[in-house]
Amino acid sequence: MSSESSKKRKPKVIRSDGAPAEGKRNRSDTEQEGKYYSEEAEVDLRDPGRDYELYKYTCQELQRLMAEIQDLKSKGGKDVAIEIEERRIQSCVHFMTLKKLNRLAHIRLKKGRDQTHEAKQKVDAYHLQLQNLLYEVMHLQKEITKCLEFKSKHEEIDLVSLEEFYKEAPPDISKAEVTMGDPHQQTLARLDWELEQRKRLAEKYRECLSNKEKILKEIEVKKEYLSSLQPRLNSIMQASLPVQEYLFMPFDQAHKQYETARHLPPPLYVLFVQATAYGQACAHMKSSQPPRQDKTLSVSIEGSVDEAKALFKPPDDSQDDESDSDAEEEQTTKRRRPTLGVQLDDKRKEMLKRHPLSVMLDLKCKDDSVLHLTFYYLMNLNIMTVKAKVTTATELITPISAGDLLSPDSVLSCLYPGDHGKKTPNPANQYQFDKVGILTLSDYVLELGHPYLWVQKLGGLHFPKEQPQQTVIADHSLSASHMETTMKLLKTRVQSRLALHKQFASLEHGIVPVTSDCQYLFPAKVVSRLVKWVTVAHEDYMELHFTKDIVDAGLAGDTNLYYMALIERGTGFPAEVLGCCVSAVVLLFHPRCSKSGTARGI
Repeated sequence: MSSESSKKRKPKVIRSDGAPAEGKRNRSDTEQEGKYYSEEAEVDLRDPGRDYELYKYTCQELQRLMAEIQDLKSKGGKDVAIEIEERRIQSCVHFMTLKKLNRLAHIRLKKGRDQTHEAKQKVDAYHLQLQNLLYEVMHLQKEITKCLEFKSKHEEIDLVSLEEFYKEAPPDISKAEVTMGDPHQQTLARLDWELEQRKRLAEKYRECLSNKEKILKEIEVKKEYLSSLQPRLNSIMQASLPVQEYLFMPFDQAHKQYETARHLPPPLYVLFVQATAYGQACAHMKSSQPPRQDKTLSVSIEGSVDEAKALFKPPDDSQDDESDSDAEEEQTTKRRRPTLGVQLDDKRKEMLKRHPLSVMLDLKCKDDSVLHLTFYYLMNLNIMTVKAKVTTATELITPISAGDLLSPDSVLSCLYPGDHGKKTPNPANQYQFDKVGILTLSDYVLELGHPYLWVQKLGGLHFPKEQPQQTVIADHSLSASHMETTMKLLKTRVQSRLALHKQFASLEHGIVPVTSDCQYLFPAKVVSRLVKWVTVAHEDYMELHFTKDIVDAGLAGDTNLYYMALIERGTGFPAEVLGCCVSAVVLLFHPRCSKSGTARGI
């Protein structure tokens, strides 16, 4: 039967492959398409629950038919093929039902998705509208907050008090019957009064500006007059120079000196002012005429004013830029670093740097000899130094033994007792010296000058030894209290050194001038003669055994001057006399006699 059934199936397969079957299939496709479009409307009419029950029933029937076909095939028989064919036809019908149910399910699914998509779009639109509304609400809330927190400009205006407002404001502005009970109207009225007051003040301000313009014009006119007056005054001063020189009243020169004195450091300025005042006071005491400069004391300022101005002028930006460019160029070029010794030398030079300006005092004595004093100020050490030089009206014949009497290094030594000018008077300088390797200032006094104590006092500087101070202020009273005494001592020192210079010259030439008043002190007959007169070094004097008592007494200082005289009396009694010049007026003699026939030099 299986072979017969297979034979019967073949024609169906062949017919299905032929043209008529194709045309038939095309007709069924058009019918299915028409049904498809009708089924979309049918979906809305059918109940999904009934379709579900129909689906279950159809599946059960298919299972039953398949089982029966299986049983029929297993039994075999002549009539089995017909029954199997019937059941196959029934199964195909059920398959058609399942296909229709499947199409309906897909149509329902598509419609459900479309409805879901439409609903989602509506929800999204509603959500977007909600977000817009929330944003509008938030914006309105911010605007409301700004309005609530808004501060009007009138709140920053300092209005007059209510009492003053109702007292001074006119009735048409104050409106007391309205504003007393209404704070808003009261504030408006106060603002109106403030505006009225400001208008009045603005009018007054314009009047003041006009007055200011008038005054400025008057000032410009006066400035032009003064600027034209200055050349006339200069011409008058230039024409009066011969009169000033004739009357010894150099006002023009003094004015220039005072202009330069403005740039002096405080100690030198104090010295300049006090020395000038002392000179004018001495000139006034000598003459009943108006104060003028003393002829015996001349004060002047030397040095570069531009360099002094540069010390107090801040550096320009252009200089900084140039220094930066120079530094960059130096970095590009290979240069050797300075050694430690070179760095210390630079630090020493910087520490011992003097101010560009200096004060010169020319002190004239009775014999027309002049003591030239140049005062310097060491800026980093805060001390003053002085250099001295003596000039005479006539050229002196300098004896061999008097070479150190007028030496700049010793002419002012011990002007006051114990003031040798070899050490710094400022105790704080020793700490500065230790940093740069300077042992003592005495190694630099020939170049810088001597820092005598009286020089510091003339500059108004006082350095207490108990409590060293880093900065010392120049005191005018200290300078004034020592000015007169110091000037007298300076004159006395120069005169005594010149007198001693002449005496040494006479002694070397064997000439002893004797006045009539002292004639009785000398014998009528000369019985001794000076064989030798020389200077003795301090080291040689200290090594002599017969000067031990003077050395032990502390009278043999290294700043003293030592001399040796060899005097011969008759033919057999030479004597050695050692002289020690301790100060300007004190002389110590240490004689030593010998009975030998010949004199022995020392």
